[in-house]
Amino acid sequence: MNEKQIIGEKAVDFVEDNMVVGLGTGSTVFYTIRKLGQLVKQGLHITGIPTSIQTEELATKFGIPISKFEDVEQIDIAIDGADEVSSELDLLKGGGGALLREKIVAREAKTFIVVADSSKLVQKLGSFLLPVEVIPFGVGVTKKNIYRLGGNVNLRESKGKPFKTDNGNYILDCSFSDILSPKVLERELNMIPGVVENGLFVEMADTVITVDQENNVVIKKLI
Repeated sequence: MNEKQIIGEKAVDFVEDNMVVGLGTGSTVFYTIRKLGQLVKQGLHITGIPTSIQTEELATKFGIPISKFEDVEQIDIAIDGADEVSSELDLLKGGGGALLREKIVAREAKTFIVVADSSKLVQKLGSFLLPVEVIPFGVGVTKKNIYRLGGNVNLRESKGKPFKTDNGNYILDCSFSDILSPKVLERELNMIPGVVENGLFVEMADTVITVDQENNVVIKKLI
């Protein structure tokens, strides 16, 4: 098994019968969803809350019952990947463009578990471009305001056109080099009119599942 499969399947150990499970988006959590589908076929009862249309389609394919956010009282556990995980377990997410729904689900979950292969572990966030979801109206002005915070900004494109999220918004990929104060930057970005949400997930991860150099599972917990 590769790192992503080892990590993704390990996260399933935290899922219990009759839980409402937030299902993340990405290549590592794919293995979580596939494994959960196998367990559902064996009798596990869960309800999934997907963080993207892609994840909803994947969960349906693997036989996981899906519910709407407003139809559940709480989310017991959310499992998602990350593009970067700092030594303080802060996250940079959004490479797949689902950061808004991912943050909503993660924030509401009683427990938020992150699955991240060893390449995602960093001392400080910022090597990966920081995605910021913005409304299309006034996007040029929004870009200027992010630039004033010190970010170099590029509009994400797909097939020669602006990439659109599941919410119909644009993504600005921003370079801030090393992000020394992610909590401050997260707040400052979200105060800009036109910004819907950004990919900094600060003090949100309860547990990070990764592997060491020998592919042994390592579980890190927020202290």
